[in-house]
Amino acid sequence: MTTTSPSPTRLDIECPHLTEVFVAGEWVTPASSATLDVVMPSTGDTVATVALPGRAEADAAVAAARSAFDEGPWPRMSVEERAEVCSRFADELESRMDQMNRLWAFESGFPISHGEMINSGAGKMIWRYAIGRAPELPWEERRTAAGSDVLLTREPIGTVLAIMTYNGPVVELGMKIIPGLLAGCPIVLKPAPDSQLTTRVVADAAAAAGFPRGVVSVLAADLETSQYLVSHDDIDMVHMTGGGPVAVDIVSRTSARLARTALELGGKSPAIILDDAKLEDVLPTLVPGGIGGVGQVCVSLSRVLVSRARYEEVVAALVEEFAKYPVGDPFDPTTILGPLGNERALHRVESMLERAVQDGAKVVAGGRRPPEFDGKGFYFEPTLLRDVDQDSYIAQEEVFGPIISVIAYDDVEDAIAIANNTRFGLAASVYSSDSDAALAVARRIRSGGVAINLAGVCLTEPFGGVRQSGWGRECGAEGILEFTDIKQILLSGSYVDA
Repeated sequence: MTTTSPSPTRLDIECPHLTEVFVAGEWVTPASSATLDVVMPSTGDTVATVALPGRAEADAAVAAARSAFDEGPWPRMSVEERAEVCSRFADELESRMDQMNRLWAFESGFPISHGEMINSGAGKMIWRYAIGRAPELPWEERRTAAGSDVLLTREPIGTVLAIMTYNGPVVELGMKIIPGLLAGCPIVLKPAPDSQLTTRVVADAAAAAGFPRGVVSVLAADLETSQYLVSHDDIDMVHMTGGGPVAVDIVSRTSARLARTALELGGKSPAIILDDAKLEDVLPTLVPGGIGGVGQVCVSLSRVLVSRARYEEVVAALVEEFAKYPVGDPFDPTTILGPLGNERALHRVESMLERAVQDGAKVVAGGRRPPEFDGKGFYFEPTLLRDVDQDSYIAQEEVFGPIISVIAYDDVEDAIAIANNTRFGLAASVYSSDSDAALAVARRIRSGGVAINLAGVCLTEPFGGVRQSGWGRECGAEGILEFTDIKQILLSGSYVDA
């Protein structure tokens, strides 16, 4: 089932500086003539052509960030002063929220309703929390013990390259960018190439906020320029959200100079439904937690684990619930699920589904491009698979699309083993009428976050992955302090000469 309404046929809202890029706080014309077509996922049509930054702009942005850190005022301001500028940045972002949400629908296919929830709601909450929290953190701490008097200070780590994804460029400002700025680091934002429109508005907001020169640049670069930035000797930290193969490449490019990295990567998140769970309490969060954003969410609950005793019951209930979530035009205010973000994502989903069926899985809901769209756009129906083997490709690899696998378990021990049978460890959920039993299971799941009778994670507290879901933490106090080093100043007393 789908909902349809006509998509706009052209960009119908202003997007600033399509022929320029934002370097060190200023809009400049790139040295090269490279451009990129912005393709609207709901139709497959090109709605804008934008200028791309190249090596010249990368060098200029990094040089300005280096100067801003080594000589400029930003790292030397008090955290209260930095919070004041970041608050102005937040004001500017919030005044442009409707514009960003609509442009995001044009470039990514995420519905207007999703933007209002994720950007206007969660994004604003996260960055306002960070701005309010930063002045309260222990930037200096005096410790006296074992005859020594020591002052510990938290200092900004240096220049930061922040690599962002197309599925959350606005909310990631609160998770990654504003925390780094609050810590005193100049930031070179490296949005996904798919985020050309939204992040031009972000850059405009940064310009209006009045950051010192070199503190903020925005380069939505292609792969070659992005790799050049990662390898740049004057980048002290790379803070990336994305996929595992890109993370491995980043680590290989930063290892020789021992640059700091923080990596929030993918997941294959399990949802364990214990036998005492009431499905009427489970489904309202489990299903959106799996197919929300058409699965283009790093914490998507893509593996649903159900006991063999309740397997048929749960599969039938999920099939019925999936029917309540049609895909539709992202510009329709009633649409919850739009198209996938680009043609590559659509082909990946189709390929992985084909392999899953070859491996023995059965499609019980969805599984196709909706015929109502006549082949236009990158739409794919939310898809439910049953009879999925826990070791199969579909159960082990991140889809980043709307394919949910239902896997049977024998008992609670088996459920925990299956949940942990993955190289990932980003998020998970446990559903039970017994909160103590759910907590006991949650403690045994190897994951950076576990929700009990809910889906998702809290984005005002530290969040991140274990194993191949990455390292480092975003959000909360720890997300700000991730951008700092600790300096020990020995004031008096005993010491060890290292």
